Amino acid sequence: MRIPPRIARIGALGALASTLLIGGPALASSATAATDSPAAHSVSSVYAAEVGDICYSDLPSQAHDTLDLIEAGGPYPYPQDDTVFSNREGLLPDQSSGYYHEYTVETPGSPDRGARRIVTGEAAQEDYYTADHYRSFDLVDHDC
Repeated sequence: MRIPPRIARIGALGALASTLLIGGPALASSATAATDSPAAHSVSSVYAAEVGDICYSDLPSQAHDTLDLIEAGGPYPYPQDDTVFSNREGLLPDQSSGYYHEYTVETPGSPDRGARRIVTGEAAQEDYYTADHYRSFDLVDHDC
């Protein structure tokens, strides 16, 4: 798993703060601090919990329709579809601008686009599903 640099820094800073505040032993390097300190493990666990996973077969049928449209290259029902997703929430792995794109997943009964989206990355089958308008994401497992 790739840990965004801002999260890795928290582990090193946590170890440094612990050393300065409570007089704990200094660690040899920030790399050791980032991987061996209990603070780093808890931060990594939080990051891992931010992106869950979901089986392709467990997605709503409308998400299957959206993934089929993405595979076909459109046409998409909304002008916002296939636009750059900037990951302002910071829940997905850090990537350069333009790496992620978003697509609407129809929500039956909703008077607007609703809250459901597929966000794709550039890697093959790197599809994330959110049912709550970017508050959480699940990586789609296409093998189940």
